[in-house]
Amino acid sequence: MKKLLLSILLSGSLAFAASAQEAVKAQEFNKWSVEASAGFNKAMAPFSAGFISPTLNLGHADLGVRYMFNEKFGAKLDYGFGSFQELKDTKAFDTKYFRLNLQGVANVGRIMNFESFSSKLGMLFHMGGGIGVVNPELNRFNDFNDKVYTMIFGLTPQIKLSEKVALVGDISTVLNGRQTITFDGSTAILPSTMANPATNNGFYGPNANWWTGTLGVNIYLGKATQHADWFIAANNYATKEELATQINGIKDMLKDSDGDGVPDYLDKEPNTPAGARVSPSGGTLDSDGDGTPDHLDKCPFQPGTSATGGCPVEVTRDEIDYTRKAINEGYVNVYFAFDSDKPLAYSISSAQYISNFLKRNPGVKIEVKGYADELGPEDYNIKLAERRAKAAYELLISSGVDASRITYKGYGEDTSVDKTSADARQMSRRVSFELK
Repeated sequence: MKKLLLSILLSGSLAFAASAQEAVKAQEFNKWSVEASAGFNKAMAPFSAGFISPTLNLGHADLGVRYMFNEKFGAKLDYGFGSFQELKDTKAFDTKYFRLNLQGVANVGRIMNFESFSSKLGMLFHMGGGIGVVNPELNRFNDFNDKVYTMIFGLTPQIKLSEKVALVGDISTVLNGRQTITFDGSTAILPSTMANPATNNGFYGPNANWWTGTLGVNIYLGKATQHADWFIAANNYATKEELATQINGIKDMLKDSDGDGVPDYLDKEPNTPAGARVSPSGGTLDSDGDGTPDHLDKCPFQPGTSATGGCPVEVTRDEIDYTRKAINEGYVNVYFAFDSDKPLAYSISSAQYISNFLKRNPGVKIEVKGYADELGPEDYNIKLAERRAKAAYELLISSGVDASRITYKGYGEDTSVDKTSADARQMSRRVSFELK
């Protein structure tokens, strides 16, 4: 129990330290309130045999003062007093009591954003410790002042009536520690009555408990318009002018002065020529590393000289004959995945090879021939082969080969391979080329 009391006091100290950081907000809302309420109590235990308390015993009152460190956390000092009495037609008792407690307070309404559905409903949670007295006026221990320590926790719903007044309800549970007599005043709690008389010191411990339910008012003090219970910090929405400034700043940042698709703030070469192919950082690309940038290189994937537009210097008839043989006999192919007309990445270099050859030999024309494996309907495979041929055709066009030099056609299923072999079927999902 001592550890719990220390924890509460430590929480209060931390909250007080946090209040120093809220100095700016101090002028925005009131922090003090005085509180009064009255209602019912219910003594639960301990009782002597035959003594019973009613569920709703009218006879409890609370007075308190509260200070909020910020709109979410605070502390209060409150004094509660009243009397316990018997249920009708049971053994009589009349026990006065009071308690004095220092409590931490959490504004559940602000923490859980009650304002999202109502600006007039709130909720406080409170918990703390203190001292108290239990004083029976009837039975054996009448006029005995049983000094106890108390722990209390509860919930306080709120309805805002105005900026200065709120209607509140409260339900609290109180635990009495070191209580030595029963609530009815008839029995002392002696070692002989406890579970382990050899080690018990005669005190009932923290198991003496009771609860209260009250209605009352909170009266808010201070010169500010609102109290911390209802204060909601203004949202930091930007003005139209601030938004316009921010948007213009973003627009300036996203400018692309050279039109290469890389915004200036990322562009390491912000003045690349129009139409130049660039890297993700905006630098001009020279794919074959021959010193001629791709947008000026007639053979961007084969090293050459500037005198030949980036193409190799010598192109011999032997090369044409050798290349024609390799191409026409199906050694240069573009491959596709099953039921796909998108070229597999590793085989796109074949299209680049064909493109470079055609650029070096402007008098040569070519037919692009699409094929499919034997899986699936034949009509469908003819159309798939046509789409594959068109995809390779478009690769050559995009690389700079004149469309008048290229034709394409889908030839459907390739029946020259073993259709029971997965590897063979993959070889038939291709586009081949034939030089004219």
